[in-house]
Amino acid sequence: MITTLQSLIDACGTRAPLMKQALVMSVLSSMAQGLAYGLLIPLFFAMVSGSGDAWGWLSMIAALVLVDAGLRFSGSRIEWRIHMEVADETRTRLGEQLKRIPLQQLLRRDTGDLNNVLTGNVNDVVSVAGGLFGIVINSIVAPFAAAIVLLCFDWRLALCMAVLFPLAIPLYRLMRNRAAHENRVSAAAYADTSSQLIEYAQGVAVLRATRQVGAQSKRLQRSLTRLREAQMHSTRLGTMPSIAMSAIVQIGILGITAFSVLLAFDEPAAVPVALGIIVASIRFSEPLAQFASMSQMFDFMQAAVDRIQALSSLEPLPVLAGGGPPTSSEITFEGVTFAYDRAGEQALTDVSLVAPPRSLTALVGSSGSGKTTITRLLTRFADPQSGRVTVGGTDIRTLSQEALMARFSVVFQDVYLFDDSIRANIRLAKADATEQEIIDAAMAANCHDFISALPNGYDTKVGESGGSLSGGERQRISIARAILKDAPIVILDEPTSALDTESEVAVQRAIDRLVRDKTVVVIAHRLSTIAAADQILLLNEGRVVERGTHLDLLARNGRYAEMWNAQLADRHWRISAAP
Repeated sequence: MITTLQSLIDACGTRAPLMKQALVMSVLSSMAQGLAYGLLIPLFFAMVSGSGDAWGWLSMIAALVLVDAGLRFSGSRIEWRIHMEVADETRTRLGEQLKRIPLQQLLRRDTGDLNNVLTGNVNDVVSVAGGLFGIVINSIVAPFAAAIVLLCFDWRLALCMAVLFPLAIPLYRLMRNRAAHENRVSAAAYADTSSQLIEYAQGVAVLRATRQVGAQSKRLQRSLTRLREAQMHSTRLGTMPSIAMSAIVQIGILGITAFSVLLAFDEPAAVPVALGIIVASIRFSEPLAQFASMSQMFDFMQAAVDRIQALSSLEPLPVLAGGGPPTSSEITFEGVTFAYDRAGEQALTDVSLVAPPRSLTALVGSSGSGKTTITRLLTRFADPQSGRVTVGGTDIRTLSQEALMARFSVVFQDVYLFDDSIRANIRLAKADATEQEIIDAAMAANCHDFISALPNGYDTKVGESGGSLSGGERQRISIARAILKDAPIVILDEPTSALDTESEVAVQRAIDRLVRDKTVVVIAHRLSTIAAADQILLLNEGRVVERGTHLDLLARNGRYAEMWNAQLADRHWRISAAP
């Protein structure tokens, strides 16, 4: 439990002092509560003897009750701050971490898994921070405080009480050690199921088309089965110890009560002590019996902390010293070799290239040849195992992520728009852009007219992933975003390949305005779109096997010429009716 408490305090970050303050208040409040119950004994003595001290003891008990209430009220306010501020700070810290960690590592994690860490796991942590440890502290401290008062009247009963209540701690530890592994497995299964449910919701259209919904969704059903089995095993393992612990506590309390009653029979003066013991035992028995159920909650919280720490501990790519700002937009790869998994197959092998300023460089080749890897290394998705990448003569490893990405505008084939207004999606490129700058960028991207025709114009919400717009409309908004950013280097991942003819023409005109006077790197699938490129690089199995202009490569009659002729032949391909 101490380890879990320390993990919780560490997870609170800069709010750790606030968490410690809440714990101290919980200790003081529990002491006040325990002393109040302990003072019932002298109160009963005064009542039995008929002395006037009863009002004095009652006043002291009332004062302690008020102190307890005041401390609990202050503690609850701090716990509320912890609940709000720790959650906000943790998510902000994880958000900053997502900006820093290599995309190579980030893309290895499921979207659902990341969502579960940022929402579910953070909530699991702050819910414990909001009071669970207060219950534990109250279960331990309050009985001890009552036992201290009892010691002044009957050392025998005080000793019995002091032995019984701490007995819950080793019992708790024994139970938690037995169930910890299964609880962790159950927590992991729950996290996996949450991830699968998000993936299921995001891919429901595809799943419907392939008849993989409901009971037919094998991935989701496997995850649900694992969760059910883990929870059943965890419940079976934890039920009997929980019942046993509750029974031991209750039997112990009955034993102390019986002992105090026997003393009262033999020693009439012990009657007030017996009454005080009975009241205190009834009050403190329930929280002690709750120790068992807390075990699983602590394990789930520890699992959540572990997942948060695992994400937080991912090291960002280092920024090397000695670099200056790029002097131009020239791009160079110098003997670059890279593998996504250091022990796996190389994605690029000894690649060298130069993209001069204000030139168009096209990357062509079959799927898996290394085209996308080049653009990823250029934007520092990861660092190569050997060689280096420079922009304007500066090794990109010496630039911060913000300084590097300020040099690039990227237009992907698959456009992602946030569920916000069109204005907000365009303004992502430049947070302080004026309304006129946004409109000018939209006009240059050939999307102002269709935006103006929408009922809410630039205030129109695009829906999740831009689902309320067509592919061509989404693409033109992403180009408007790139135009607004006005970065000196543009990366294009064949942004027109999935569009109809009319949309393709509109998007191509927008691209022509975007790339004017820029250094452009384009991944091309249709060779006809890059025939005018300044240089074309043909990649195969991670190597540059041909380079030159379109005419140069056709004259060599090599692999590029074969691809060109194959695409020319495809133009005449038609679907024919079955005989």
